[in-house]
Amino acid sequence: MNSVLQRFVRLVFYGNYFYGICAVALVLETLALLKVPYRGYLAYAIAFVATTLFYSYPYARNYTSPSTNPRTTWYIINHSLVVKTQIALTILLSVFLTMVLLNHLDQIKGMSNKQWSLCLIFPVSGAMYYGANFISAKYNLRRIGWLKPFLIGFVWAGLTSIYPLEYYDVLNSQHHQVTLLEILLFLKNFMFISMLAILFDIKDYASDSSNNLNTLVVRIGLKKTILFVVFPLTILGLLTFFSYAFSHQFSLLKMTLIMISFSC
Repeated sequence: MNSVLQRFVRLVFYGNYFYGICAVALVLETLALLKVPYRGYLAYAIAFVATTLFYSYPYARNYTSPSTNPRTTWYIINHSLVVKTQIALTILLSVFLTMVLLNHLDQIKGMSNKQWSLCLIFPVSGAMYYGANFISAKYNLRRIGWLKPFLIGFVWAGLTSIYPLEYYDVLNSQHHQVTLLEILLFLKNFMFISMLAILFDIKDYASDSSNNLNTLVVRIGLKKTILFVVFPLTILGLLTFFSYAFSHQFSLLKMTLIMISFSC
């Protein structure tokens, strides 16, 4: 039983399904905080599948060199499974997007230039994170080490803070004006996810340094990253959340529950 549970836990975390769950949770948070009343269940499925597919993309290639990293070892052992799930997820995402297109074709045709820009900027940024190699290898934003965590935060904030609202507008054939509260929520998610990405770079500091990867942590050092980047980002994220919470008269219990993630 323990062996089965361990394999399942590794699949969820190493297979990046946990990232998909987090994406859906943040979408739900956006809808709850902004009180958006829609049942876009298909949007949740797309958020989950697209996130899992995106994060598993670089690991789908065949690893052959030995590694002591348990995550890399898992991908070496389960390479066939990873490839099959990537194919399955790609098919699923194509089906879901086709369903959106067929069910809401008239609404999509009526999208404004602003809506199209908001819909395209985040997937394009995400694609260039790994490198638009089909155009040119130089368009690999991941190689700009200091930019990487902020690019990740930008794409995540767009997926979880902007897309739910734009999807709601498309479903209802409307164009709402962006409010200050929506901007604050976007900034909160942007700073929080960027901070998490920097923490991951701290975890990989030794290997990134030995491989001459020019990440933010390698450039300015561990201590300065924590003192002058991680702490300020966390504080700014809290301030944007407090601005929203006080304006909406959140209860102390509600604020405390949401602050748990920042505290951790």
